[in-house]
Amino acid sequence: MIHQTAIVHPNAKLASDVEVGAYTLIGEHVEIADGTVVGPHVVINGHTRIGKNNRIFQFSSLGEIPQDKKYANEPTRLEIGDNNTIREFCTFNLGTVQDGGVTRLGDDNWIMAYVHIAHDCQVGSHTIMANGATLGGHVHVGDWVFLGGLSGVHQFVRIGAHAMTGFQTRLAQDLPPYVTVAGNPAEAHGINSEGLKRRGFSGAAIMAIKNAYKTLYKSGLSFDQAKLVLQGQVGEHAELQLLVDFLSTSQRGIVR
Repeated sequence: MIHQTAIVHPNAKLASDVEVGAYTLIGEHVEIADGTVVGPHVVINGHTRIGKNNRIFQFSSLGEIPQDKKYANEPTRLEIGDNNTIREFCTFNLGTVQDGGVTRLGDDNWIMAYVHIAHDCQVGSHTIMANGATLGGHVHVGDWVFLGGLSGVHQFVRIGAHAMTGFQTRLAQDLPPYVTVAGNPAEAHGINSEGLKRRGFSGAAIMAIKNAYKTLYKSGLSFDQAKLVLQGQVGEHAELQLLVDFLSTSQRGIVR
């Protein structure tokens, strides 16, 4: 299951059925669980733990040191969950001690070619990151997010669950759950209604989210006033709790 030209450190921990392609390098502190397939010409380094049934394509670099001048060779980590597809030329870096010390990717993500996930990013599950999408350090991405091709996300930005960016979006502020944005700089263009339909949201729930979007973006209310109105709507529509919680904890301000 390990190609004869691959170099796997004897202390690396690979499940018995892990496949490793030609000329791949796997470092001393790497752990890879059952069913994962690592293609040719891949480098996996650092304190990196990869879960089950992932497929990692050629020329990706996972677990290298952060692109952060403050990094001083601390034993920080990269953690990748289960059932992820990681396409060609992706780069995921270790965390830093200035944050939680770990960069994390959840489960069932579809990561297309040339995606960069920088140090200390926390990416949820069921996301899609199209070709060339880039996350600066410390970015948090919720579940079911879609990032359009060549989207760039500024460090420390948070992206709420079910949100979406269009092609070549520049995102420098927090993106609330359910909201679709596009442009440079990003501008809001409604909610991700098609994605919500595909995930089984009821018509009533989608209508409530649309009305919440209008309150936040179209009503002329200030940000604080809009938050109060939305808090009053949560009792009738539980889906709005996700949005209210996100707005109440935003540190960078939201795309608005």
